[in-house]
Amino acid sequence: MQAKQMMLGLLGSAILGGGVAVGGYKLLEPERAITPQTVAADPNVRYTSELRSSNYVVPEGLNFTAAAASVTPAVVHVTTEYAPKPSQGGAQMDPFLRQFFGDDFEQYHGRGQGVQQGSGSGVIIAANGYIVTNNHVIDKADKITVIMDDKRKFDAELVGTDPTTDLALLKVKADNLPFIRYGNSDQVKVGEWVLAVGNPFNLNSTVTAGIISAKGRNISILRDQKGMGIESFLQTDAVVNPGNSGGALVNLNGDLIGINSAIASQTGSFVGYSFAVPSSIVSKVIDDLLKYKVVQRALLGVSIQEVDATLASEKKLPTLNGVYVQSLTEGSSASEAGIKPGDIITEINGTKVNTSSQLQEQVARFRPGDKIKVTYLRGNDARTATATLRNATGTTDIIREEVSKAIKYEGATLAPVTKQEMNKLGLDGGAKISGIGKSNFRETGIADGFIITRIDKNRVTKPQDVEKFLEAAKDSEGALVEGVYPDGRKAYYPIGQAE
Repeated sequence: MQAKQMMLGLLGSAILGGGVAVGGYKLLEPERAITPQTVAADPNVRYTSELRSSNYVVPEGLNFTAAAASVTPAVVHVTTEYAPKPSQGGAQMDPFLRQFFGDDFEQYHGRGQGVQQGSGSGVIIAANGYIVTNNHVIDKADKITVIMDDKRKFDAELVGTDPTTDLALLKVKADNLPFIRYGNSDQVKVGEWVLAVGNPFNLNSTVTAGIISAKGRNISILRDQKGMGIESFLQTDAVVNPGNSGGALVNLNGDLIGINSAIASQTGSFVGYSFAVPSSIVSKVIDDLLKYKVVQRALLGVSIQEVDATLASEKKLPTLNGVYVQSLTEGSSASEAGIKPGDIITEINGTKVNTSSQLQEQVARFRPGDKIKVTYLRGNDARTATATLRNATGTTDIIREEVSKAIKYEGATLAPVTKQEMNKLGLDGGAKISGIGKSNFRETGIADGFIITRIDKNRVTKPQDVEKFLEAAKDSEGALVEGVYPDGRKAYYPIGQAE
C-alpha cells in the first residue's frame, strides 16, 4: 500500500514539473502580431444620407401645401420708381410773388437726389390683369412694375386708390393669369390657421404660416385728414416683413381673406404680429373702384365711444357691450332712424359690434342709399331701427368720377391730369398744358407739361377752370398761375391781360 502511494506521488510531481516548464517557456516567447479579421456587412445597416420616402400623412387641417401651391402663382412682386425731387433754391423772391405767398415761396429750380425705388406685393384678383395692393406701396410712384411668379414683367396702370383703407387697384395688359378668389373674412375664427404670401426683402414667393390672433384691430395707422380712415384689421402671427405689404392672407382653402398691410414693430421688422385688411372691405372697395372709379363711402352719422366700466358707471349704462352714441350729425341716417345720444348700438345687421372699428367695418361694406338694421339699447329697452345710409354730402346719391375733356384755349391745349399723376404729385385735380410754343402763353415762361393747380386764389380741378378764371381776370391787371411740373417742381407765373 505504501509502495502504491509512493508511485502516485512521483507521478503527480512529474506532471506538475512539466506544467511549470511549459508555462515558463510561454512567458519567455516573443509576442506575435494579431491578424485583423474581416466582418461581413450587415444587410440591415444603411447610411443615414440615403434617400427615404417622405410621404408622411399630415393630419387634416394642418397641411399647408395645397393652399401654398394654389396661391403662390397669383401673388406678384410690385416694384416702384420715384423721380428725383427738387431741393430748395436760394434765389431771391420776386416782390410781386411775395405779396401773394409771403416768405414760404418755393423756388422753381432745385437739385435732384437720384431715382429712388420701392418694393411690395400684390394679389391678382382677375384673370384679365387686375391686381390689388396697398396704397402705401405705390403712393406717389412715377412708375409701377409688376413681376409675376413665372418672372414675366409688366408695366402697371393705376386704376384707383383708397387711402382710407390703404388699398389700390392696378391693371396690367395680360390675360389668362392665375388669380385668387375672395374668401369670407366674417367667417374667419380666432385661432384659425392662415398663410401669408408675398415678397419680403425682395425674396419672391415667400410663404409663412400662423393663426388669426384677433379680429377688428385698430392700430391708428391710417390717419386721414377728414378722419375717414377705416381700421378693422385681422391680426395674425404669420411672419410678415417689409415687402410683404399688399400680399395675400389666405385660409387653408387658398381663399383670400385679407391683404397684408402692416406690422407691429419698433425695429421695422417682424416681432410678433401683423395686420391685414379683411376681404369684406377689400372686395367692396375694389368693386367701387372698378364700377365708379371712386370709393362710395356710406356714413351712419354718429359720434361714438366704446363702452367700458368707467363709462358704464358714469352714465349708469345697463351693459358693457356695444358702442355708446355721444352725438349725431344733423340730418344723418342715424338721426332719421330715430337713434338718439345716449343710446348703445349693439348690432349692425345682426352682427355684434363692441368697438368703434367693428362698427366702422360693418358700415363700410355698404354704399349710400343702402339700408341697414341697427339694434340698440335705450336704457334697458332693446330696439331695432332701419337706417338709410348717406354719403359725406348728406345725400343717398352714388358719387361718380367727373370725366373731363381736353380743351383748346389761347392756342394751347389744356388736358385733364391722369390718376397716376395725381397720385404721384398729391393732387386732386388740375389742368396740364401743352402746345405753348404756338400759343399766347409763349412769353410767360411756362413750359409744356406744366400742371396748373390754382389761379390767384381759385382752385383748378379741370381744364375748363383755367379758361373760366383767366377770362374773368382779363378785366383786372392779370393773374398769378400756380402749379407743378411732372418732376415735382413747383412754379408760379404772373400772366397779364391776354391779347
